[in-house]
Amino acid sequence: MPTQPPRPAAPVRIGARGSKLSLAQAGHMQRRIAAALGADPENAAEVERVAPLIVISTTGDRVQDRRLLEIGGKGLFTKEIEEAMLDGRIDCAVHSMKDMPAVLPPGLAIAAVPEREDPRDAFLSTVADRLEDLPQGARLGTASLRRQAQSLYRRPDLDVRMLRGNVDTRMAKLAAGEMDAILLAYSGLRRLGLGDRPQSLIDPMEAPPAPGQGALAIETREADRDAPWAKALVCETTTLCVEAERGALTALEGSCKTPIGAHAWLEGGSLKLIVEALSPDGAVRFRHSGESELSQLSDPLASARDLGLSLGAAVKADGGDAILLFDEQH
Repeated sequence: MPTQPPRPAAPVRIGARGSKLSLAQAGHMQRRIAAALGADPENAAEVERVAPLIVISTTGDRVQDRRLLEIGGKGLFTKEIEEAMLDGRIDCAVHSMKDMPAVLPPGLAIAAVPEREDPRDAFLSTVADRLEDLPQGARLGTASLRRQAQSLYRRPDLDVRMLRGNVDTRMAKLAAGEMDAILLAYSGLRRLGLGDRPQSLIDPMEAPPAPGQGALAIETREADRDAPWAKALVCETTTLCVEAERGALTALEGSCKTPIGAHAWLEGGSLKLIVEALSPDGAVRFRHSGESELSQLSDPLASARDLGLSLGAAVKADGGDAILLFDEQH
């Protein structure tokens, strides 16, 4: 029989945001972490003892009436959680990878990227089955500058409106007739048991999702990144794809002020990647694609990152200032 790993001297305390989606994601990882620590993942009391879940309120959750780019960017979903980790109040955090800035605070690291959910954007509407079928001037709700730009590139007539809040709030506004359609991450809907709600899914080749969308990031202090329980969560395929996408994000100096999409996948022995950036109004789009053969490489992770960096740099060179949303445009 395989030997069980030794029980740690102290529990692994997990930090997460308090939204329903964040708690669903963190709860799933909590059971995985508990199992890696030798606990029975079906025994709730034992899970909570070895891997307690600690809810931390973030600025991104509290401020719901403005776009993230107006209040400091997507790091506002991670800042308070990362401070708790650096202070020693928690030992790891479960984030949506697409909320992670390109550069992490000193002393912190992404220790594991588990298996990815479906990375596509989901189209939900009361009046059409696809974005292309929306009536002229239809109201499309999204808080994402990328989704706004990609939608306007395909349908410049749309009336794109700022829509923040949790999944339930956004779907309620759609049902109440405040919007004709909304766009959400399909992965989040699936994790909440709402995978049957979208009318259709957006083709990731036509409109690449946010870098890392559908994947989770297990963040730890740098000193803990090689902990055995963290290694047990790693999905090598997802890690490679996300590394390429985040390489593009780094090259494009991605923030909520730059509409960036990146989609990587493995096909045979190759890692393939599409990277695009658009002007915020969707008038112009710049995209590059490429691939890297992985079979002969000694360091596939470095190759994946290099692919993302090179394609991101090419997109940035093409787009220049056209892909930035400047403060005076707010």
